Amino acid sequence: MAEPADRPSAAGQRLGAPDSFGVSTLEPGLRPPAQPPGRQVSIRVQMLDDTQEVFQISPRSPGKVLFDLVCVHLNLVEGDYFGLEFQDQRKMMVWLDLLKPALKQIRRPKNTILRFVVKFFPPDHTQLMEELTRYLFALQIKHDLACGRLICNDTSAALMVSHIIQSEVGDYEETQSWQHLLHNKYLPDQDALRDKITDCHRKHVGQTPAESDYQLLEIARRLEMYGVRLHPAKDREGTKLSLSVAHTGVLVFQGYTKINAFNWSKIRKLSFKRKRFLIKLRADPAQNAHHDTLEFAMASRDCCKIFWKICVEYHAFFRLFEEPKPKPKPVLFTRGSSFRFSGRTQKQIIDYVKDSEIKKIPFERKHSKILSNSSMSPQSSSLRSQVPQESAMSVPLADQIDSARAAHRADSNGFDDPPAASSTNGFHDAPSAPGSEPTRSQQNHRGTGSAPEPHLLNPDSPGSADSPLANAQVLINSAGLVNGQAAAATGVLGPGQTPDERQPSPLTSPLLTEAGYVRTDDEDEARRKKFPTDKAYFIAKELLTTERTYLKDLQVITKSFPDVLGKEETLPDSVRNLISASYDPVYRFHQGFLKEVEQRLAQWEGRSNAHIKGDYQRIGDVLLKNIQGLKQLTVHLQKHPECLVELERSCRSSRRLESQCRDFELQKACYLPFNIFLLRPLHRLLHYKLILERLCKHYPPIHDDFRDSRAALADISEMVLQLQGTMMKMENFQKLLELKKDLTGIDNLAIPGREFIRLGCLSKLSGKGLQQRMFFLFSDCLVYTSRGMTPLNQFKVHGQLHLYGMTIRESEEEWGVPHSFTLFGQRQSVVVAASCAAEMERWVEDIRMAIDLAEQSSSPDDDLLSTSLSDNTRSLDLSR
Repeated sequence: MAEPADRPSAAGQRLGAPDSFGVSTLEPGLRPPAQPPGRQVSIRVQMLDDTQEVFQISPRSPGKVLFDLVCVHLNLVEGDYFGLEFQDQRKMMVWLDLLKPALKQIRRPKNTILRFVVKFFPPDHTQLMEELTRYLFALQIKHDLACGRLICNDTSAALMVSHIIQSEVGDYEETQSWQHLLHNKYLPDQDALRDKITDCHRKHVGQTPAESDYQLLEIARRLEMYGVRLHPAKDREGTKLSLSVAHTGVLVFQGYTKINAFNWSKIRKLSFKRKRFLIKLRADPAQNAHHDTLEFAMASRDCCKIFWKICVEYHAFFRLFEEPKPKPKPVLFTRGSSFRFSGRTQKQIIDYVKDSEIKKIPFERKHSKILSNSSMSPQSSSLRSQVPQESAMSVPLADQIDSARAAHRADSNGFDDPPAASSTNGFHDAPSAPGSEPTRSQQNHRGTGSAPEPHLLNPDSPGSADSPLANAQVLINSAGLVNGQAAAATGVLGPGQTPDERQPSPLTSPLLTEAGYVRTDDEDEARRKKFPTDKAYFIAKELLTTERTYLKDLQVITKSFPDVLGKEETLPDSVRNLISASYDPVYRFHQGFLKEVEQRLAQWEGRSNAHIKGDYQRIGDVLLKNIQGLKQLTVHLQKHPECLVELERSCRSSRRLESQCRDFELQKACYLPFNIFLLRPLHRLLHYKLILERLCKHYPPIHDDFRDSRAALADISEMVLQLQGTMMKMENFQKLLELKKDLTGIDNLAIPGREFIRLGCLSKLSGKGLQQRMFFLFSDCLVYTSRGMTPLNQFKVHGQLHLYGMTIRESEEEWGVPHSFTLFGQRQSVVVAASCAAEMERWVEDIRMAIDLAEQSSSPDDDLLSTSLSDNTRSLDLSR
C-alpha cells in the first residue's frame, strides 16, 4: 500500500472527499468532465476568504467546467447557490454563463480574476443544509458589511460584527478582542461602534463558529438590503431609482429605501428594448389598474440585458421545480434571446441533500483561530476514521510547532496566510520542504469547525498506531500550545478530560445539534428558561420590539424635528409649543413603559434577576398598569389633530418652512412623511388592542394573566372608542395632504371639514371618444385628472364637479356605451363609463352618499376649490 505522501492531490480529495462525492450541478456520483488533451488555460478565481486559486481548463470548455472545478476544490455540495462573476471588457460586472465557452466570455484570462460569490440568497438560512454553505454565506455577509453594501442600523451592524469576531477569536477577552478590532476592518464606520461591538461580544460566551454563522445569517436575513444588488435606473419622469431582484420578485429602491415590490405571481413578462427595461403585470380587476406595463430606463442596453438575465435566473432558481429544458433550435431564424437558467433549482438542491447520505467533510476556516464541534458527521465512527486526520507529510515535530507559531503570529498581527502555490491542475500540492507552509493538519486545527479527531484524544482509537506520523501527533491551537492545554474558548479538551465530560454550548441551534446527542433534564430546563416556547412570550417580544421602534418615532417628533428646524428659526413658536405640549408627555410616558417591558422580558428569559422567585412569565399586569396611566394622557392625544392642522397652515404661509420640512423628510431619521409620525400615537393604541386580543385568545380563563389582560383590553378598547373620531379626522386630513402633493392645479385641497371618499379610473366621454381619467371623490366635489408629465409623476386636474344639487342618471342606452352614467351638475354634465357593472354600482352608490353629505353640510359654493385652470373647465368640454 502506497504512503499517503506518494499520492497526487486529486480534485475533490484536498480534504479527503470520497470518490463518489456529488458536487454543484453534477449528477450524483459523477466527477467533472475530463479535460481534452492539448493546451490548457490558467484561470484565477478569488474565493470568499480572499485567497486566490488557479484552475486549468481547455480553451473550448464551457463555463460549467470551471464552476464545477471550483466546487470540487471546496468540497461544496450546495454549489448552485453561488456563481462566478468578473469584469468584462466593458468594465461591467457580469456572471459567468455556464453554457457558453468560458474563454469567449473571459477575453483576457491572464488579466482577469473571477470572484466566487453568493448568487442566490434564500429567504431562510435554515434551507442551507451544509455547515460549509452557511460558512461561505457568512463570509459573503462579512464582505458586504465591510464594503458598505449591506445597509443597516448601528445596532444590527454591531451585533453581526460581534458574531463574526466570536467565530474568529472565540470568547470575549478584553485585550485580544480590542486588538482584533484595531487590526481588522468589518464596517466602514467601525471606530464609532467599537464599544457597542465589544458589549455584544461579551454575551456570546461558549458560542462555536458554526453557531456564530447561524446567528449572523439569522440577523442578516431580516434586513431589507439582505442579498440586494442595486442596478441604477430611472422611471418615465426621470426620477433616479434602483432595481434589484430577490426570491420574491423584482424590487424598486429609491436610495436605500424599498418603495415598491413586484411579486413573481403578479409579473406576466419581463423584457427589455434598447435601454428600456419593461415589466408587464397581470391584469387585476380588483385594483382598477390602468397601466399593466412599467418602464424603467437604464444606462445602456447591456445594463438592461445583465439585469434581465439575473431576473430570469432568480425566477427559475426559486420558482421552478427543475432546471428548464433547452428550446429547440429554429429552422429559419431566431426570435428573442436563447438564454436560460442552467443548474439545479433550489428544490432540487434541497431534495438531493435530504435524499443523499453525504459524509460531512471537515473544512478550513481561514480567519478562525478556534476549534468547534460541528464539522464532523455523527453518523458512525467508521465514517470518521475514513477521513484523513493529518496531511501526508513527513515533517519533524519541531518544524510543525514552529510553523504553527509563525502562522499564529501572522494572524495576531492582522495578516492573512500567504497564498499557497498551485499545481498544474489548479489544486494544492503537498509542500516538499519543511516550513514552506503550515501543514494541512495545522491549518485545519487552527481554523476548522470540527471537533478534535478521535485518535488524537484516544490513543487506542483506530488509525493512530498505523499512521506514519503516530509518534509526532500533537494538537496545536492558535496560541501555539501543545497536547491540548488550551483555554476553554478554543474548544480543546483539557488534561484528564474525556469527550463525554464536555458540556455542549447552551446556544446550540436545533439544526446544529448532533443527532446522537441526548440532553439531560438539567440542560433541557436551562434551555427552556433561555428559549421560552410559550406563545405569550413571543407576543410580549413583539410588544418589546415594536415599542422600541415607536419610541424612536416619538423621538423624531420631540427632538429631531424641533432641533433641525430650530437652527433656522423658521418654525413659529406657537407650533413649536403646541407640538411640545402635546407629544413630550407621551414620549416621557413611553420611556418608562419601555423600561418596564424590557425588565419583564429579561426576567422571563432568565437573563437578569434570575435568583428572584416570582411569577414573572406574564405581561398582562404590565400592560394593565401602563394603559391605566395612558388614559390620563387622553387630553394630549386629542390635541394631535390640531398640531397637524397648525403645521400645515404654517407651511402654507411660509415657503421657507415648507422647503425645510421637505428637506427634513429626506433625512435618514425621517423614513416616512413627517405627518405620518404625528399619527403614530393614535395608531399605537390600535396595536395595543390587537396584542391584548391575541393574549386573551391565547390564555385559558383560569390563567393567572387572563384577568389582567382582559381588564387591560377593556381599558384600551374604551380609549380607542373615545379617540376614534379624532383618529378618523387626523387620517383624513393626512390623506388630503398626500393628495395635495399628487394633484397639480388645486391650491386649497387640504382644509378642515373636507373628507376624501375614494379614487379610481373611469372612462370619460369626449369629442375624441372614451378617454381614461383618474377620478377623486371628496365630500363636496368630484375631480377628474390624467397622468401629467411631471418629475414627481403627478396628476393634472382637468376639471371639477360640485356635488351640491348633482343628479345621476344611467345612460347606457342613450350613448351606446356599456356601464355608462351621466353626472348632471349645476354648471356642467359629464358622461363616464365604468369597466363593469359592479364597479358602476359602487361608484353610483358612493357619489350619491357624497351628494347627501354635501347637501347636509353647506349651500352651493361658487368656488369650491381654487384652481389654476382656465375658465373653460367650468363648462362642458367634450374635447377633454
